[in-house]
Amino acid sequence: MTATVHVLTAGYVGPKVASTVTLIRDLAAQVVVDPGMVADRERILAPLRELGVAPEDVTDVVFSHHHPDHTLNAALFPNARFHDHWAIYQDDVWDDRDADGYQLSEHIRLMRTPGHTAEDISTLVDTADGLVVLTHLWWSAEGPAEDPFATDGEQLQHYRKAVLELEPALIIPGHGAAFAPSEETPR
Repeated sequence: MTATVHVLTAGYVGPKVASTVTLIRDLAAQVVVDPGMVADRERILAPLRELGVAPEDVTDVVFSHHHPDHTLNAALFPNARFHDHWAIYQDDVWDDRDADGYQLSEHIRLMRTPGHTAEDISTLVDTADGLVVLTHLWWSAEGPAEDPFATDGEQLQHYRKAVLELEPALIIPGHGAAFAPSEETPR
């Protein structure tokens, strides 16, 4: 058995901003990635209900980085452990750990992928259809080729190449619809 990935809401950037919010299911793990800004919280909660998941059922929340557009709705999940680049948080407990290589469950692991910010991480999920990578290395399928807000453009390009070398079947970017990487994918 492998994990399943469900995009709850595809994000966007323009006059308004929303993050891509995703649910990953892997046996007992119910993981939400980047519960950030959305037009209405129902854009997160309604798809969860359709999948039979209550906010209290979510076991883990992953932040790709600490910008509010990716973290704003974290409090929707009262029983979750929260993961970022250097720790796991739950209630009043802060456990230091490096995210790189951290295994959330049998088929879900984290990878340090700085560039957009110095603290970025990506979530790697083994599914029946291949590897799925949830990341802010790309905002959407189009890139942008050069992230105008990147703290380190060279590092971003390095980690884009590193992720593409993993041969993911699907990339779920920070602000857009999931896409299959191709030769046109910005590197």
